[in-house]
Amino acid sequence: MARKSMREAIVEAALEKFHTHGFNGTGVKDITDAAGVPKGSFYNHFDSKESLAAVALQRYGESRRLADITDTSVPPIDRLRTHFEFLRNEAESREYARGCMFGNFGAEVADHSDTMRATVEHALQQWTQAIAATLAEARKAGAIAADLDPVKTAQFIVGAWEGALISGRVARSGDAFDAFFDITFAVLLAPAAGRDRSR
Repeated sequence: MARKSMREAIVEAALEKFHTHGFNGTGVKDITDAAGVPKGSFYNHFDSKESLAAVALQRYGESRRLADITDTSVPPIDRLRTHFEFLRNEAESREYARGCMFGNFGAEVADHSDTMRATVEHALQQWTQAIAATLAEARKAGAIAADLDPVKTAQFIVGAWEGALISGRVARSGDAFDAFFDITFAVLLAPAAGRDRSR
């Protein structure tokens, strides 16, 4: 088995530390100590903590399994539900701690760092676009209401999920996730044939 590179060790440690303690709560020394590398070696691989955080956010995004949302071998609403079930199960396995790094960083540093704000914005856009494309496919297939705007609905769903994560962290409970699934899939994305849009 190939030995992990120093850069990779730093990225993995940073992802864990940033997700657990946030951007401001994590120092370069915390990361290098966790990676088991000298602090001085950090700047051989990264210009700043911000540049490392951008890489960690990208790595986190890859772990969100966005490719599953666009897997056309599975009906669009089914794969969207599976995606959020994966995220819910992950949150439950962590006893509702940590939340989403996109939302965490957005709330913590977006007002103070244009670099981090742009990085988080790009990540959220990628996620929203993947959901919107899936909703457009579902609408074309007649699986959801024809007048549902895919982009606005995707934006709403992402915002609702981030809110559910915050509620789950505060209450240490999955009640907010239950509400998310009930409203999103039983109401908002209910089969078009079963909805009365006249009310």
